[in-house]
Amino acid sequence: MGESSTASDGEPIQHGQPTVLIVLGMAGSGKTTLVQRLTAHLHSKQLPPYVINLDPAVSELPFPVNIDIQDTVNYKEVMKQYGLGPNGGIMTSLNLFATKFDQVMNLLQKRSAEVKNIVIDTPGQIEVFTWSASGAIITESLASTFPTVVIYVMDTARSTNPVTFMSNMLYACSILYKTKLPFIVVMNKTDIVDHSFAVEWTTDFTAFQDALNADTSYMSNLSRSMSLVLDEFYNTLKLVGFSAVTGAGTDDLLKAVEEAHEEYVKEYKPEYDKLRERRIKEMKKKEQGKLPTNAELVAEPGIVVTRGIDGAGEDTSDSSDADADNEDAEEDSFMRFLDAKKASAPKT
Repeated sequence: MGESSTASDGEPIQHGQPTVLIVLGMAGSGKTTLVQRLTAHLHSKQLPPYVINLDPAVSELPFPVNIDIQDTVNYKEVMKQYGLGPNGGIMTSLNLFATKFDQVMNLLQKRSAEVKNIVIDTPGQIEVFTWSASGAIITESLASTFPTVVIYVMDTARSTNPVTFMSNMLYACSILYKTKLPFIVVMNKTDIVDHSFAVEWTTDFTAFQDALNADTSYMSNLSRSMSLVLDEFYNTLKLVGFSAVTGAGTDDLLKAVEEAHEEYVKEYKPEYDKLRERRIKEMKKKEQGKLPTNAELVAEPGIVVTRGIDGAGEDTSDSSDADADNEDAEEDSFMRFLDAKKASAPKT
């Protein structure tokens, strides 16, 4: 616990720092219910996590959060003002939120000594987070400061088809190489279908080939070829069975998270140390006038936020009260969650 290294802002990364869990997955895979179950389990163990919601379009959150993107960006107003559809509105909302993510990092650093896990629920449209600039900014900001783990959620029932299973694994592999972070595949909904077939397919090449033999389509032939490519990916893959309904596999998931934390410290952190050094060099160039300063950057008009911002996009809050406002805003989502529960409770 005494060992340390340096983070992106010059602060030491301690082995005892909280682990950031970025929960990703296809729409309908059960990301939000997984976060709900995991949050409830940690609360029952007197280890409440720090929870962040990054989905601006979710109608109701089934768990309390510390920071909610909906408290900062009005998703429907973004769609209206920019003339966007649902997906474009989600991406633009995430982009706007990313411009204020330094405030989120400040809050996380203040709370880092109090929590063991930071859980982040991402938008249902996985590509909005994994392949966008804002997603990369958020991921790199977290990973350069805290031990960070990607949890990729798969729908076990839908993955019984070997072609669908291969498609999910290819996507998982692409995210692994993009994020360059410890990676855990969670086979959710094991209360419907046991995940033992997935374990067999990732450990026994012949078993997966036999499953594909029943399908003679072009996609099955492609999957057969790609399974050879993913052999190395499978060798180091952490695969966990989980049920968000019953809670089965929760202990296995937390054990995998602890192992991934150590993996980050030993293998992935050096890469982020290099990233830190590169950013320091960029900051020096900025100070020397080779890059534009913040004063030279003009905010785009029409940014829609719901706290401390004028309609024209200029911050009207008193800078001397900024820290206090941030800490107050941090608790708003908790209060909103509790008020909603009270309102929906049956009257006696």
